[in-house]
Amino acid sequence: MAMDAAIEAGATALFGEKYGEEVRVLSMGSDGFSVELCGGTHVDRTGDIGLLLVTGEAGVASGVRRIEALTGEAALAQALQTGQRLSEVAGALKTAPGGVTDKVSALRSDYRDLEKELARLKQKLATSSGGDLTQSAVEVAGIKVLACQIEGADAGTLRDTLDQCKNKLGSAVVLLAAVEDDKIRLVAGVTQDVTDRVRAGDVIKEFAGRLGGKGGGRPDMAQGGGSDIPGLPAALAEVPDWVAAQVG
Repeated sequence: MAMDAAIEAGATALFGEKYGEEVRVLSMGSDGFSVELCGGTHVDRTGDIGLLLVTGEAGVASGVRRIEALTGEAALAQALQTGQRLSEVAGALKTAPGGVTDKVSALRSDYRDLEKELARLKQKLATSSGGDLTQSAVEVAGIKVLACQIEGADAGTLRDTLDQCKNKLGSAVVLLAAVEDDKIRLVAGVTQDVTDRVRAGDVIKEFAGRLGGKGGGRPDMAQGGGSDIPGLPAALAEVPDWVAAQVG
């Protein structure tokens, strides 16, 4: 029909297409729930499309969403493949396909409980490690200096252990390190009574830089990292001399 007549009848023009004076109008559904202008179709009726599986959607303009889907034999093949994958997942979870959701929910709950228990154990490790580590601290100009590596510690454990060490040592400069995923984590702490002479941020900048990394933070606490894992022991051994040079 004529373009003007189609628009007046309620047809929707999509995607900014350019139309001529005469247009094709598609009406889908017995009640005409969708009436659109179209540049061409591949079926005679909507029923020829068969099974339709939506695979994605995205915004293409303000208030306009674009749906992508598989139809016909391609949709059937996708449905069969999805069913096969669901069966494989159910087998791995030792349940029926209909029980996959409940099984996954239970596993997630167990995982969260294990995470909490792991965090508790790490906290306990930090508490016990803090006391043991302080025995290796050396005194520099009236300041206890501790620099060491903690095996298996993550960022949270390092911070907790740092607090334990600072509390036990009193006036102190502490640098702790751990290797995780082929990277060095560093955390430094300086007790408040020492920050006028040594700042934790300066400790991190110095030794993270020596280890091929960077970092920084507050005068009393700072964090950073590096990549030179073989050079870590030597860098930690140099911390007391560095502190001695700072306090003069």
